[in-house]
Amino acid sequence: MIPKIIKGENYNDSRGILFYNNDFDASAIKRLYVIDNQKTNFIRAWQGHKIEQRWFSVMQGSFKIKLIKIDNWEHPFKDLKPIEYILGSKKLDVLFVPKGYVSSIEALEKGAKLLVMADYLFGAIQDEYRFDLDYFKV
Repeated sequence: MIPKIIKGENYNDSRGILFYNNDFDASAIKRLYVIDNQKTNFIRAWQGHKIEQRWFSVMQGSFKIKLIKIDNWEHPFKDLKPIEYILGSKKLDVLFVPKGYVSSIEALEKGAKLLVMADYLFGAIQDEYRFDLDYFKV
């Protein structure tokens, strides 16, 4: 599987704005949480999962998310190239991140909030991998 954006939309009328995503199937979701970075120059990188899948959706503001497919979980190649996404809160887009990827998450605006959804409950599996911010030559 490869990462993909599941496109959302919005509808605006005299009552306000309705944000929706009719193509997102949330049946695999077991837990969710929100990332609210204190500073826009802080980058949460690189962490990911060999087994767990994630979905990201911006609730407020915008984020830059980079993903790297890991070739070897014990000693990944340092020249692996990231895929970069810019997500915003104008539509209810969802970025699907399949198992096997690490991510870098950076808020692009003060007050930005990112909803993270996962397909395993917290502590159900030991599947968190972390690499230093400067591990990959990106």
